[in-house]
Amino acid sequence: MTKGSDAILARMMALHPKVIDLTLDRVWSLLAKLDHPERKLPPVIHIAGTNGKGSTQAMIRAGLEQSGASVHAYTSPHLAMFHERIRLAGTLISEYALTEILDRCYQTNGPDPITYFEITTVAGLLAFSETPADFTLLEVGLGGRLDATNVVDKPAVTIITPVDLDHQQYLGDTLAAIAGEKAGIIKRGVPCVVGPQHEESMDVIEAIAARLGAPLMAHGQHWHVSEERGRLIYQDETGLLDLPLPALAGPHQIMNAGAAIAALRILGRDEAACEAAVTKPYWPARMEHVTSGTLVDLAAPAELWLDGGHNPAAGHALAATLRQQSDKPTHLICGMLNTKDIGGYLAPLAQVAQSLTAVSIPGEVNTIPAAQTAVEAEKVGLPSSTEVDVKSAISKIKAEFPNARILICGSLYLAGHVLRENTPR
Repeated sequence: MTKGSDAILARMMALHPKVIDLTLDRVWSLLAKLDHPERKLPPVIHIAGTNGKGSTQAMIRAGLEQSGASVHAYTSPHLAMFHERIRLAGTLISEYALTEILDRCYQTNGPDPITYFEITTVAGLLAFSETPADFTLLEVGLGGRLDATNVVDKPAVTIITPVDLDHQQYLGDTLAAIAGEKAGIIKRGVPCVVGPQHEESMDVIEAIAARLGAPLMAHGQHWHVSEERGRLIYQDETGLLDLPLPALAGPHQIMNAGAAIAALRILGRDEAACEAAVTKPYWPARMEHVTSGTLVDLAAPAELWLDGGHNPAAGHALAATLRQQSDKPTHLICGMLNTKDIGGYLAPLAQVAQSLTAVSIPGEVNTIPAAQTAVEAEKVGLPSSTEVDVKSAISKIKAEFPNARILICGSLYLAGHVLRENTPR
């Protein structure tokens, strides 16, 4: 990242002492000063949920773009550079445009307290409002009800991907409480696509949708999706689709594809768009087989894979994905943040991995120290050791297991560090 946007982002970090402080008051105030860009967006698809938001968004974008639509997309966190969060009509925001839009938001906000996520989300909305496009995809940052993205009165569609335990310190310590926060994106009369849910989560979502008169398109009730003989079979009241399996790896992507297809059908898209949603999305650090770069060269002949999942549900999804892979032995390199349920994440992986090498996440004050991660891995039956950094961990595993599958996992922040380190040859 060049100095312009980097310097402004650093100043924005100092505007509020807390990283997370869930309220919309500061966002509404800045939006009003900017003449309400949230009211000038192309039709919005708003996505909340614990897992699968980014993959579902990537699939919808691929489907819409195949049908000829231009699409804005907002996602967080970024991996290698901040620009990844704001995609304008299909293209990552330029350094010049990002610097200009950030500076305008910073100057307009003045000294008023506002969190980093809030002011950068407003910057994204402002950029979207000033650039023509056919649709806007907004991914919730945290929760939904009080998230900075939840400022659009009448989106075209809302989507709630599977709800599970994560961020309990902010959203509540029960599935029902967390589901209530996620369902805060449901709007009166706006159709809502709902992915697979635990019963207590679904009860909350249904109650909120009923109160607001929001039509639900719920998995298992209004749409069904499954894998049959190496194909993805989707069915709703409109009919049946027989499609290729998702390009994104893992059995959980079947359900994400189903939610994306349901949303595309609501938006009137055809079978070609639905097929593109399944076959054409790219979403980095989601069980991604990394095939080129300096870290890949360091690992060779071992394979190098990367995944940013970080909660117990993600651990189960990753374990299920590994069971579908070839029987090559899997050795993990893992770093996590201290806000996560490390034991819950690692327990399912202990059933499919041969070892774990723990690292601390570079530059993250909230990283779990590598030694602690190793102890937690041993508790769930995963043989573990520590290394000072990812490169050392790769070298150690490769030396002992040259034909291994090396999977770097546990945090999107670690994944971002790896993508920055894995420079082109």
